[in-house]
Amino acid sequence: MKLLHIDSSARASSVSRKLTARFAEEWTKNHLEGEVIYRDLATTELPPITDHWGATYVDEAKHTHAQRSYLSTSDSLIEELLAADTVVIGAPMYNFSISSLLKAWIDQIVRRGKTVNFEPQGPSGLLQGKKAIVITSRGGSYEQDSSAAPFDFQEPYLRAILGFIGLDVTFIHAEKQGRPEAETTLAAAVAQINRIAREQAQVARTSK
Repeated sequence: MKLLHIDSSARASSVSRKLTARFAEEWTKNHLEGEVIYRDLATTELPPITDHWGATYVDEAKHTHAQRSYLSTSDSLIEELLAADTVVIGAPMYNFSISSLLKAWIDQIVRRGKTVNFEPQGPSGLLQGKKAIVITSRGGSYEQDSSAAPFDFQEPYLRAILGFIGLDVTFIHAEKQGRPEAETTLAAAVAQINRIAREQAQVARTSK
């Protein structure tokens, strides 16, 4: 079993980093023979999408040296994703959405013929069977039907784009950070992390 652990905050002391580290720790305890692949997007050079991205629509055998060089980052990130059984993503909320680092990673891994196919009947995600645990940290609360819910462009986008490539997505929200309720919501997130890590281990054992 392999876990891909991704942090997308540029802040070393971020809540999302602490929570993804907790998930990786609990996952390792419950998967003694498992392997953790770590990807810190704050220290990864993520190229912008340029005209070279058009090479993803061309037979790889016809790629120029410049195109192969440009796509090398995408290739590496996709290889990590394909190798993992579970992905945990730390996603702080910035201005009601995700960090630019996480968006840049998404732009590199959503790729025709690698993580999604486009058929006459529509797109088909190629990562079926893999689970993604998205751990968010947010200053407010965005419960469904609340007055703040329309401002949540974080969970709907991540659920849509990760599901688009076939991932089975679960969210853990550490909300109201910076408010008096922060410790309570943080504890609830940790409890959810512990429960999910145990449940995944149980499923892995029964499926052998």
